Amino acid sequence: MKKTLGLFAAAMLLVGGVAFAEEAMLIDFTLLDADCVEDDNGNATQNKHTVMDYSVSAGATFTEDQKDLMKTSLALPEWEIQLNSSAKTVTSLADSKVVAAPVKGEADVPFAGKNVMGVRIVFPTWNSNANARIVPPFDIPAYEPLADADDNGVRQEPTDEQKASAKTLFEDGYGIVKNVGTVKSISVTTMGMNYPHGLYVVLSDNDNVERRYFMGYLGFDGWKELRWDNPQYISEIRNREIRVYPIYPRGLPFVKFRGFQITRDAAHIGGDYIGYFKDVKVIYDKALLTSDRDIADEDLWGIIGKKEDARQNAEMQRFGNKQVNRYLERAKLATESDFTSSLNEDSNSNAQSTSGQSADVAE
Repeated sequence: MKKTLGLFAAAMLLVGGVAFAEEAMLIDFTLLDADCVEDDNGNATQNKHTVMDYSVSAGATFTEDQKDLMKTSLALPEWEIQLNSSAKTVTSLADSKVVAAPVKGEADVPFAGKNVMGVRIVFPTWNSNANARIVPPFDIPAYEPLADADDNGVRQEPTDEQKASAKTLFEDGYGIVKNVGTVKSISVTTMGMNYPHGLYVVLSDNDNVERRYFMGYLGFDGWKELRWDNPQYISEIRNREIRVYPIYPRGLPFVKFRGFQITRDAAHIGGDYIGYFKDVKVIYDKALLTSDRDIADEDLWGIIGKKEDARQNAEMQRFGNKQVNRYLERAKLATESDFTSSLNEDSNSNAQSTSGQSADVAE
């Protein structure tokens, strides 16, 4: 009887490998428009669904008004470009960035009229192997409770409906897919502009193991879906090496989006790279046939919650300190572009500014 139950448990864990493979949207950049937390000009700066408050790391020396500004999200301008050492120059660091790129309303694509991720990376013009990673502003949390935020980016208490959904905040196209066993295929919808560079998708799992997946080269023009198929995927169950893992407290397996990587070969053209990305999708085997269990293990023991809280607090501290330092640096930026003149503008004297003398000499 015990042997039968053991085999049944193994089947419950692994039979979904073929019969229950699913497609899911890992991240959809059209969902990441800025729609809350307005700046001084009344323009929204953060994405309401993904906004995170890092003022908890700011300390007591900041005013409440300053802390209200210490929020970030997955809004597209908040994403970062990380260049490798051979690609870092003053110009590349200043000009490499991510923006929200509007697709024309008359474009022949289903997402016409929406914003996608637009990327500019400045690679070295000399012969040098270089690469750049396009990463979110913070490590996307896997267990953040699903809850709404108001127009000021303040997270509200979850509703009963949100609690009953058993969903977390960053599922359904915001960077997390749960209940993932084996990844069968990955797809990226991107617009190529005849650049010879390579594209990788970077994912991590619930064990925090990071993996790169080569999607192909970007030497084409127009929209295209680049696809990676797992070369080690075995469709025949009898040929698989069956491994059974404890369900709890290891947690429900998931994949997390960590970013893109663009690689430039030394033999190829350098300088500016411009690219556009709409989404990333995955086809995967289910780790469990169903995640609805007869006993709420986590409610009873709370093991996963404690581990995730510790990890999230550490991450919040790291990214919070970084964002607070950026806030301070932004506050110290010189905003003046011209000097205050020491001369009387209406004076008839022959005194001239240096720029005026230069102009006269040039003439």
